[in-house]
Amino acid sequence: MPGYLDGRVVIITGAGAGLGRAYALKMAAEGAKVVVNDLGVGVHGEAGAAKGAAESVVDEIRSAGGEAISNTDDVADWEAGKRIVDAALNAFGDLHVLINNAGFVRDRMFVNATVEEWDAVVRVHLRGHFCTTRHAVDYWRAQLKDGHPVDARIINTTSGAGLQGSVGQSAYSAAKGGVASLTLVQAAELGRYGITANALAPAARTRMTDGAFGDAMKAVEGEFDVFDPANMAELVAWLASERSKEITGQVFELRGGRVWLSEGWRDGPHHEADRRVTIEEHDQVIPRLVAERLAPKPVYGTY
Repeated sequence: MPGYLDGRVVIITGAGAGLGRAYALKMAAEGAKVVVNDLGVGVHGEAGAAKGAAESVVDEIRSAGGEAISNTDDVADWEAGKRIVDAALNAFGDLHVLINNAGFVRDRMFVNATVEEWDAVVRVHLRGHFCTTRHAVDYWRAQLKDGHPVDARIINTTSGAGLQGSVGQSAYSAAKGGVASLTLVQAAELGRYGITANALAPAARTRMTDGAFGDAMKAVEGEFDVFDPANMAELVAWLASERSKEITGQVFELRGGRVWLSEGWRDGPHHEADRRVTIEEHDQVIPRLVAERLAPKPVYGTY
Protein backbone atom coordinates (compact mmCIF):
# COMPACT_ATOMS: atom_id res chain seq x y z
CA MET A 1 0.00 0.00 0.00
CA PRO A 2 1.49 3.38 -0.99
CA GLY A 3 2.49 5.73 1.82
CA TYR A 4 1.62 9.39 2.20
CA LEU A 5 5.27 10.32 1.69
CA ASP A 6 6.42 8.00 -1.07
CA GLY A 7 9.27 9.67 -2.96
CA ARG A 8 9.62 12.55 -0.49
CA VAL A 9 13.02 13.37 1.03
CA VAL A 10 12.83 14.70 4.57
CA ILE A 11 15.36 16.27 6.93
CA ILE A 12 14.49 16.16 10.63
CA THR A 13 16.75 18.01 13.06
CA GLY A 14 17.05 16.88 16.65
CA ALA A 15 15.72 13.48 15.61
CA GLY A 16 17.72 11.28 17.97
CA ALA A 17 15.02 11.03 20.63
CA GLY A 18 11.56 12.19 21.66
CA LEU A 19 9.50 14.03 19.08
CA GLY A 20 12.18 13.99 16.40
CA ARG A 21 12.61 10.25 16.66
CA ALA A 22 8.84 9.74 16.44
CA TYR A 23 8.71 11.96 13.35
CA ALA A 24 11.57 10.08 11.70
CA LEU A 25 10.00 6.67 12.28
CA LYS A 26 6.61 7.83 10.99
CA MET A 27 8.06 9.54 7.91
CA ALA A 28 10.01 6.43 6.99
CA ALA A 29 6.95 4.24 7.55
CA GLU A 30 5.05 6.45 5.10
CA GLY A 31 7.71 5.96 2.44
CA ALA A 32 9.98 9.00 2.95
CA LYS A 33 13.75 8.92 2.71
CA VAL A 34 14.94 10.49 5.93
CA VAL A 35 17.98 12.43 7.08
CA VAL A 36 18.14 11.94 10.85
CA ASN A 37 20.07 14.90 12.24
CA ASP A 38 21.12 14.98 15.89
CA LEU A 39 24.16 16.62 17.46
CA GLY A 40 24.15 14.11 20.31
CA VAL A 41 23.91 16.63 23.13
CA GLY A 42 22.02 16.32 26.40
CA VAL A 43 18.80 18.06 27.38
CA HIS A 44 20.79 21.12 28.51
CA GLY A 45 23.12 21.05 25.51
CA GLU A 46 25.90 19.01 27.14
CA ALA A 47 28.28 17.81 24.43
CA GLY A 48 28.39 14.06 23.87
CA ALA A 49 25.63 13.24 26.35
CA ALA A 50 23.59 11.42 23.69
CA LYS A 51 26.30 10.35 21.29
CA GLY A 52 25.11 7.94 18.64
CA ALA A 53 21.46 8.96 18.94
CA ALA A 54 21.05 9.73 15.21
CA GLU A 55 22.70 6.46 14.20
CA SER A 56 20.42 4.52 16.53
CA VAL A 57 17.28 5.95 14.90
CA VAL A 58 18.68 5.20 11.45
CA ASP A 59 19.22 1.60 12.52
CA GLU A 60 15.56 1.40 13.62
CA ILE A 61 14.37 2.74 10.29
CA ARG A 62 16.56 0.41 8.24
CA SER A 63 15.56 -2.57 10.34
CA ALA A 64 11.95 -1.83 9.43
CA GLY A 65 12.82 -1.66 5.73
CA GLY A 66 13.06 2.11 5.39
CA GLU A 67 15.74 4.42 3.98
CA ALA A 68 17.66 6.82 6.19
CA ILE A 69 21.05 8.35 6.86
CA SER A 70 22.43 10.04 9.95
CA ASN A 71 23.92 13.50 10.32
CA THR A 72 25.50 15.07 13.40
CA ASP A 73 26.00 18.68 12.28
CA ASP A 74 25.10 21.71 14.42
CA VAL A 75 21.89 23.29 13.11
CA ALA A 76 22.87 26.72 14.42
CA ASP A 77 26.17 26.83 12.52
CA TRP A 78 25.88 28.48 9.10
CA GLU A 79 28.22 26.15 7.21
CA ALA A 80 26.91 23.11 9.06
CA GLY A 81 23.40 24.02 7.97
CA LYS A 82 24.53 23.69 4.36
CA ARG A 83 26.14 20.34 5.11
CA ILE A 84 22.83 19.05 6.47
CA VAL A 85 21.04 20.00 3.25
CA ASP A 86 23.88 18.64 1.14
CA ALA A 87 23.68 15.34 3.03
CA ALA A 88 20.11 14.89 1.78
CA LEU A 89 21.01 15.86 -1.78
CA ASN A 90 24.08 13.63 -1.91
CA ALA A 91 22.29 10.60 -0.47
CA PHE A 92 18.86 10.89 -2.07
CA GLY A 93 19.19 13.42 -4.90
CA ASP A 94 16.50 15.83 -3.74
CA LEU A 95 14.85 17.54 -0.75
CA HIS A 96 11.17 18.17 -0.14
CA VAL A 97 10.69 18.71 3.60
CA LEU A 98 12.68 20.30 6.42
CA ILE A 99 11.43 19.74 9.97
CA ASN A 100 13.18 22.04 12.46
CA ASN A 101 12.95 20.22 15.77
CA ALA A 102 16.38 20.50 17.43
CA GLY A 103 16.67 22.30 20.74
CA PHE A 104 17.46 22.18 24.43
CA VAL A 105 16.52 24.09 27.58
CA ARG A 106 18.34 26.00 30.31
CA ASP A 107 15.43 26.66 32.66
CA ARG A 108 15.97 29.54 35.04
CA MET A 109 13.87 32.25 36.66
CA PHE A 110 14.53 35.54 34.87
CA VAL A 111 16.23 37.13 37.88
CA ASN A 112 18.80 34.31 37.94
CA ALA A 113 19.29 33.85 34.18
CA THR A 114 22.75 34.44 32.73
CA VAL A 115 23.65 35.90 29.38
CA GLU A 116 25.47 32.66 28.50
CA GLU A 117 22.31 30.61 29.10
CA TRP A 118 20.23 33.11 27.16
CA ASP A 119 22.56 33.06 24.17
CA ALA A 120 22.80 29.25 24.14
CA VAL A 121 19.02 28.74 24.11
CA VAL A 122 18.24 31.47 21.59
CA ARG A 123 21.08 30.21 19.38
CA VAL A 124 19.88 26.63 19.08
CA HIS A 125 16.16 27.40 18.77
CA LEU A 126 16.01 30.62 16.76
CA ARG A 127 19.31 30.74 14.87
CA GLY A 128 18.98 26.97 14.45
CA HIS A 129 15.71 27.51 12.60
CA PHE A 130 17.44 30.03 10.33
CA CYS A 131 20.68 28.40 9.22
CA THR A 132 19.48 25.08 7.85
CA THR A 133 16.29 26.56 6.43
CA ARG A 134 18.08 29.28 4.49
CA HIS A 135 20.19 26.66 2.70
CA ALA A 136 17.11 24.53 2.00
CA VAL A 137 15.30 27.55 0.55
CA ASP A 138 18.33 28.39 -1.60
CA TYR A 139 18.13 24.88 -3.08
CA TRP A 140 14.40 25.09 -3.74
CA ARG A 141 14.65 28.51 -5.39
CA ALA A 142 17.44 27.26 -7.63
CA GLN A 143 15.32 24.27 -8.59
CA LEU A 144 12.44 26.51 -9.58
CA LYS A 145 14.75 28.80 -11.55
CA ASP A 146 16.01 25.76 -13.47
CA GLY A 147 12.45 24.85 -14.42
CA HIS A 148 11.83 22.10 -11.87
CA PRO A 149 8.49 22.32 -10.01
CA VAL A 150 8.79 22.76 -6.24
CA ASP A 151 6.34 21.43 -3.65
CA ALA A 152 8.33 21.95 -0.45
CA ARG A 153 7.56 22.13 3.24
CA ILE A 154 9.11 23.97 6.18
CA ILE A 155 7.77 22.66 9.48
CA ASN A 156 8.99 24.66 12.48
CA THR A 157 8.73 23.96 16.19
CA THR A 158 7.37 26.62 18.49
CA SER A 159 5.82 25.87 21.90
CA GLY A 160 3.00 26.83 24.20
CA ALA A 161 5.77 28.65 26.06
CA GLY A 162 6.41 30.68 22.92
CA LEU A 163 2.73 31.46 22.41
CA GLN A 164 1.88 32.57 25.94
CA GLY A 165 5.07 32.37 27.99
CA SER A 166 6.24 30.00 30.71
CA VAL A 167 7.53 30.85 34.17
CA GLY A 168 11.19 29.91 34.53
CA GLN A 169 11.71 29.75 30.75
CA SER A 170 12.25 33.32 29.59
CA ALA A 171 14.93 32.49 27.00
CA TYR A 172 13.07 29.44 25.69
CA SER A 173 9.77 31.34 25.55
CA ALA A 174 11.35 34.28 23.72
CA ALA A 175 13.06 32.01 21.19
CA LYS A 176 9.93 29.97 20.54
CA GLY A 177 7.85 33.13 20.18
CA GLY A 178 10.38 34.22 17.57
CA VAL A 179 9.94 30.91 15.74
CA ALA A 180 6.17 31.48 15.52
CA SER A 181 6.68 34.94 14.02
CA LEU A 182 9.39 33.64 11.68
CA THR A 183 6.93 31.04 10.38
CA LEU A 184 4.41 33.73 9.42
CA VAL A 185 7.05 35.67 7.51
CA GLN A 186 8.31 32.55 5.73
CA ALA A 187 4.79 31.63 4.66
CA ALA A 188 4.17 35.13 3.30
CA GLU A 189 7.48 35.36 1.44
CA LEU A 190 8.07 31.84 0.17
CA GLY A 191 4.71 30.78 -1.21
CA ARG A 192 5.66 32.14 -4.64
CA TYR A 193 8.39 29.49 -4.81
CA GLY A 194 6.11 26.54 -3.98
CA ILE A 195 7.20 26.43 -0.32
CA THR A 196 4.81 26.29 2.61
CA ALA A 197 5.73 27.10 6.21
CA ASN A 198 3.83 25.97 9.29
CA ALA A 199 4.71 25.57 12.95
CA LEU A 200 3.89 23.11 15.70
CA ALA A 201 3.38 23.67 19.41
CA PRO A 202 3.44 20.07 20.65
CA ALA A 203 2.38 18.80 24.05
CA ALA A 204 4.37 15.59 24.32
CA ARG A 205 6.71 13.71 26.64
CA THR A 206 10.36 14.41 25.82
CA ARG A 207 13.65 14.82 27.63
CA MET A 208 12.88 18.52 27.98
CA THR A 209 9.60 17.89 29.82
CA ASP A 210 10.96 15.31 32.27
CA GLY A 211 12.25 17.83 34.78
CA ALA A 212 9.26 20.17 34.90
CA PHE A 213 6.36 17.86 34.06
CA GLY A 214 7.72 14.35 34.57
CA ASP A 215 5.00 12.89 36.81
CA ALA A 216 2.14 14.78 35.15
CA MET A 217 3.07 13.45 31.71
CA LYS A 218 3.75 9.82 32.57
CA ALA A 219 1.86 7.15 30.67
CA VAL A 220 -0.82 5.31 32.64
CA GLU A 221 -1.11 1.61 31.88
CA GLY A 222 -4.33 0.73 30.12
CA GLU A 223 -5.17 4.35 29.21
CA PHE A 224 -4.63 6.38 26.05
CA ASP A 225 -1.14 7.87 26.28
CA VAL A 226 -1.98 11.54 25.81
CA PHE A 227 1.65 12.65 25.77
CA ASP A 228 3.10 9.98 23.48
CA PRO A 229 5.28 11.79 20.89
CA ALA A 230 3.86 9.47 18.23
CA ASN A 231 0.54 11.34 18.53
CA MET A 232 2.19 14.42 17.07
CA ALA A 233 3.97 12.47 14.33
CA GLU A 234 0.70 11.79 12.50
CA LEU A 235 0.02 15.51 11.98
CA VAL A 236 3.64 16.21 11.07
CA ALA A 237 3.60 13.48 8.43
CA TRP A 238 0.44 14.92 6.90
CA LEU A 239 1.94 18.41 6.83
CA ALA A 240 5.02 16.96 5.11
CA SER A 241 2.90 15.30 2.41
CA GLU A 242 1.78 16.67 -0.94
CA ARG A 243 -1.77 16.82 0.41
CA SER A 244 -0.99 19.84 2.60
CA LYS A 245 0.12 22.20 -0.17
CA GLU A 246 -2.72 24.67 0.46
CA ILE A 247 -1.95 24.96 4.19
CA THR A 248 0.61 27.60 5.15
CA GLY A 249 1.25 30.22 7.81
CA GLN A 250 -0.47 28.18 10.52
CA VAL A 251 0.53 27.30 14.08
CA PHE A 252 -0.86 23.95 15.23
CA GLU A 253 -1.21 22.82 18.82
CA LEU A 254 -1.80 19.17 19.61
CA ARG A 255 -2.42 17.33 22.84
CA GLY A 256 -3.34 13.67 22.72
CA GLY A 257 -6.26 13.37 20.31
CA ARG A 258 -6.99 17.09 20.14
CA VAL A 259 -5.57 19.29 17.39
CA TRP A 260 -6.34 22.97 17.09
CA LEU A 261 -5.11 26.13 15.39
CA SER A 262 -3.60 29.00 17.31
CA GLU A 263 -5.13 32.31 16.26
CA GLY A 264 -2.22 34.40 17.54
CA TRP A 265 -2.19 38.13 18.06
CA ARG A 266 -5.19 39.94 16.59
CA ASP A 267 -6.85 43.32 17.09
CA GLY A 268 -9.03 43.45 20.18
CA PRO A 269 -11.25 46.14 21.74
CA HIS A 270 -10.30 49.69 20.78
CA HIS A 271 -10.91 53.35 21.58
CA GLU A 272 -10.80 55.97 18.87
CA ALA A 273 -10.83 59.76 18.85
CA ASP A 274 -10.22 62.38 16.11
CA ARG A 275 -7.51 63.99 18.21
CA ARG A 276 -4.67 63.07 20.54
CA VAL A 277 -5.79 60.92 23.46
CA THR A 278 -4.53 62.55 26.64
CA ILE A 279 -2.90 60.91 29.63
CA GLU A 280 -6.01 61.67 31.68
CA GLU A 281 -8.18 59.85 29.14
CA HIS A 282 -5.83 56.86 29.08
CA ASP A 283 -6.51 56.59 32.79
CA GLN A 284 -10.07 55.65 31.84
CA VAL A 285 -9.58 54.04 28.42
CA ILE A 286 -6.92 51.41 29.16
CA PRO A 287 -8.67 49.69 32.10
CA ARG A 288 -11.88 49.54 30.02
CA LEU A 289 -10.11 47.96 27.03
CA VAL A 290 -8.42 45.37 29.25
CA ALA A 291 -11.77 44.52 30.84
CA GLU A 292 -13.45 44.14 27.43
CA ARG A 293 -10.87 41.91 25.78
CA LEU A 294 -11.20 38.14 25.60
CA ALA A 295 -9.38 36.50 28.49
CA PRO A 296 -5.95 35.31 27.28
CA LYS A 297 -4.55 31.87 27.92
CA PRO A 298 -2.53 32.12 31.14
CA VAL A 299 1.25 32.00 31.26
CA TYR A 300 2.41 28.44 32.02
CA GLY A 301 3.30 28.13 35.67
CA THR A 302 0.87 30.79 36.92
CA TYR A 303 -1.98 28.39 37.66
